[in-house]
Amino acid sequence: MKRDISREAAGSGTAREASRDAVLEPGLYVVATPIGNLGDITRRALEVLGHAAFVAAEDTRVTRGLLHHYGIGAKLVAVHEHNELRVAGSIVEAIAAGDAVALVSDAGTPAVSDPGAVVVQRVREAGQRVIPVPGASALTAAISASGLTFEGIVFAGFLPVKGSARRKRLEALAAGPWAVALFESPHRIAGTLADLHAALGERDVVIAREITKKFETIERMPLAAARAWIEADPDRERGEFVLVIEGRAVEAAPAIDWHAVLDALLEELPLKQAVALAVRITGAPRNELYAAALERKR
Repeated sequence: MKRDISREAAGSGTAREASRDAVLEPGLYVVATPIGNLGDITRRALEVLGHAAFVAAEDTRVTRGLLHHYGIGAKLVAVHEHNELRVAGSIVEAIAAGDAVALVSDAGTPAVSDPGAVVVQRVREAGQRVIPVPGASALTAAISASGLTFEGIVFAGFLPVKGSARRKRLEALAAGPWAVALFESPHRIAGTLADLHAALGERDVVIAREITKKFETIERMPLAAARAWIEADPDRERGEFVLVIEGRAVEAAPAIDWHAVLDALLEELPLKQAVALAVRITGAPRNELYAAALERKR
């Protein structure tokens, strides 16, 4: 009988002491790993990494360091943007044979602006299980520490580098009412902040840099000042960035002039019908509209 390793791990002293003989159900385990601070890995993630048949990793060198830190000697298989489609087939075959396979990226959650989505898609198409093992995420960390309030937020990933694709993406983001979150690399951060200001206008942006790492920085400022702030200190252009931009201010609809509406309706309709329709259009009090209509008729 299969055992629930997450429950066993929750009751143990350490991840390595818990359920050494646990057996994972066959499937693809999408495992979040730390984005900087190694203490951010979950006990469940360690259990899965320790018991999977193999770990499919974006960069085996990076993942080997993480596994070594926790004393896990798992088999590693490289899966990155250049071989993802081919390796996905091998993973499907392994799961079909009864294996549990762990999928990780270099940091954070796989398939979120990182390799992994193709593997997940192929496994799902084969009718096999995909089991998320949630944990560290630069996106949610930045949003939670931004201090921005919003009813909805759009995750834009990485913007297209240049050209019409970049312009169209920015136009689409500017047209929506939602807050926006996106990733950016150090050598493009200054230009992206300038482009965001040109496209989105006068909004605040939260610049989250090197989240959970030694030089973590989270600053809020107007988009108009963001590029100058970044360029004022060369150290501010280093590391990986998450940008969170507040949503577009919703302009209040102009008030309806019920006098003008009533006058127009009285020219075409009998008094009672004009008043009833004016009430529906403007929401003004019926008694007030009726009195005004009588005055106009006199």
